[in-house]
Amino acid sequence: MPIALLALTLSAFAIGTTEFVIVGLVPTIAQDLAVSLPSAGLLVSLYAVGVAVGAPVLTALTGRFNRKWVLLGLMTLFIAGNLLAWQAPSYGSLITARVLTGLAHGVFFSIGSTIATSLVAKDKEASAIAIMFTGLTVALVTGVPLGTWIGQTFGWRATFLVVSGLGLIALLGSALLIPNNLKRAAPATLGQQFKVLTHPRLLLVYAITILGYGGTFTAFTFLAPILEQATGFAPSMVSLIMLVYGVSVAFGNIYGGKLADQMGPIRALTLIFIGLAAVLLVLNVTAVHPLAAVLTILVWGAFAFGNVPGLQVYVVQLAERYVPEAVDVASGLNIAAFNIGIALGSVVGGQVVEHLALTDTAWIGALIVVGALALTHLSGRLDQRRAARLANA
Repeated sequence: MPIALLALTLSAFAIGTTEFVIVGLVPTIAQDLAVSLPSAGLLVSLYAVGVAVGAPVLTALTGRFNRKWVLLGLMTLFIAGNLLAWQAPSYGSLITARVLTGLAHGVFFSIGSTIATSLVAKDKEASAIAIMFTGLTVALVTGVPLGTWIGQTFGWRATFLVVSGLGLIALLGSALLIPNNLKRAAPATLGQQFKVLTHPRLLLVYAITILGYGGTFTAFTFLAPILEQATGFAPSMVSLIMLVYGVSVAFGNIYGGKLADQMGPIRALTLIFIGLAAVLLVLNVTAVHPLAAVLTILVWGAFAFGNVPGLQVYVVQLAERYVPEAVDVASGLNIAAFNIGIALGSVVGGQVVEHLALTDTAWIGALIVVGALALTHLSGRLDQRRAARLANA
């Protein structure tokens, strides 16, 4: 694997930390800013909205520019957004900072995925994407627990200042390691972008992404309150449990990429979604038992993000087949779909917390994942029919 992937991974680590650390800080921010848990949970949703808007729109707008300079500009925007969050005087200004940072996130993972696949052989594409996304999983292992501890110890604002420093390190890494002569496709026209938005096969995969991610975030957004209020852990234990979750996620992400390379995206996603739905159902029961809850969370992490490489490489494959002139746009829209799933999942979770019990977020999340599983089966059947038609042609 080329060293340039390390630069992408460094940036993904910084971005992943700022995206997910908010989950561990939801109770702290809610108390400090005197807002409800669902309102604090909106900081997850609205960040995701920024990603969903930024991924397709800004990816298209920056298509004419040098890929390296786009990446450096994105990391500069990322640093600025986190500095604004550090100094945010109110809930409203914190939301603005989160949306701004989300805009940078969306474009980064959109063009990063296509850069990663362009750097390796065809049979290594899913693994290359998995390595880049390992930055997210390492953030879950180290950045999120550490950021949660910093926020609980020194105040949540200190977490965003530290994340700004991570962004600066990532910016320097990109400047040093990313090559200047990155290949880039000709910018997609508006007509080509519209074709991506209306192609039924791509829309089907985006729906899978939304439901597959949304199911996890229905419960994950409120993991810290669940651990504190339902399981009975002290706030100081939350960061340690996030560490357990993050280690499991790192394993699941890499193994998910290997599964997608070996079995193909459809079979890999089928196995992952079955496991994810099952473990969320189990969490609904075990959340009130400390040891059982931690063990369930450990297994949950192995499935929660294992779908990322398979979904992303599947979109790239379908885009190359149906809209080869707009692969970047198709990739960007899938990043948007991930974050629409996060936004919808956290909103659904907020409604559950408001009207039902915290632990009900788990079984409702499982039902959403079952929807992703059904659509994955449908997409696989459509692939088989196309292959049969081609064989008989």
